[in-house]
Amino acid sequence: MTIDGVRRIDDPRVLAALSHPLRRRLMDVLKVDGPATASVLASATDQAVGNVSHHLKVLRECGLIEEAPELAKDRRERWWRLVSRGLRWSTSDFTDDPAAEAVAEAALSMNLDYHVSRVRAWYAAGDEERAHWGEAPFSGDQWLRLTPAELAELEADLLAVIERWRTREIPDDGAERRPVYVFAHGVPGRPGR
Repeated sequence: MTIDGVRRIDDPRVLAALSHPLRRRLMDVLKVDGPATASVLASATDQAVGNVSHHLKVLRECGLIEEAPELAKDRRERWWRLVSRGLRWSTSDFTDDPAAEAVAEAALSMNLDYHVSRVRAWYAAGDEERAHWGEAPFSGDQWLRLTPAELAELEADLLAVIERWRTREIPDDGAERRPVYVFAHGVPGRPGR
């Protein structure tokens, strides 16, 4: 099911497919840069074209990407694009089947690792890159007292702000705009534990 371009994943095979690290990177390149060929994706991910083609086939079979034949210059050229602008899943959708639940838990863990790896990569960036951005990169955390409904409302508010920035018309002011990775988590916890 897709709501406002965000597909809800309820098939453990699809969840397993998108959790593969290279497939995640390929989908990110398609999300940021738009449709691409296997050659372009191989270059962007420092992979062999054959390896990328294999992973594109898996993503296509799961309905996560599709061909964009209108972009091809000839019959041999194959372009790929995302089917949905975003993906969403909940481990609670997989509790009826222990194997599916294990896939969902592993996907959740790998997704969190991916989020953290993006931040770690930034802090490992060279001085020149960090100097370019100055004080702009940010992090923040707070302890809040919320009900489950209030946490859902906070999520909706945060996602609305991110969506507003994602869909805004980019000013034609000559300023260089680079991809910026933004993520947020709101999870119940206990201070000191």
